[in-house]
Amino acid sequence: MSKRGKIREKSHRLPRAHYQGLITVAFTLCIKGRVHCFINDAVVSHAISLLADVLKQQKARAVVYCFMPDHVHLIIEGREAVSDLWQAVVDFKQLMGFWFSKNLPNVKWQKDFYDHIFMRDEDLGTRIRYILDNPVRWGMVKDWRQYPYKGAIGYNLNKTLIQVK
Repeated sequence: MSKRGKIREKSHRLPRAHYQGLITVAFTLCIKGRVHCFINDAVVSHAISLLADVLKQQKARAVVYCFMPDHVHLIIEGREAVSDLWQAVVDFKQLMGFWFSKNLPNVKWQKDFYDHIFMRDEDLGTRIRYILDNPVRWGMVKDWRQYPYKGAIGYNLNKTLIQVK
């Protein structure tokens, strides 16, 4: 506890430099209170458009994304030394949060997000399949291919899955 009696939150983030450059990171962004907001084409289409914009600005691409009703899974990859994947996610959350405030005022992001930086020897294909199977585990579809709110930005998802088998 600090002198004022408040509990200080311990930072679990790696230094920002770890999220920069030619790296691949998995992120999970959650909606506060588990509100289901990513459940229609208009909301998800807008979110994908914002995500594509921030990825372009940060010289990154989405290996895979999956918008579940109350959270988003992303695996994004930096394409250049100046790519900043942490900033891309922060910018996406900020832009989408502003859109929520104007269009879905009861929807807010959780304060933080989960992330995992891939090591060179990690199996990316397993993680991609895990993300794509999320709607199946939730009982929303029988096969991940049926789920409408998944895809990739800057990649051909089907080709990527073939390459990582």
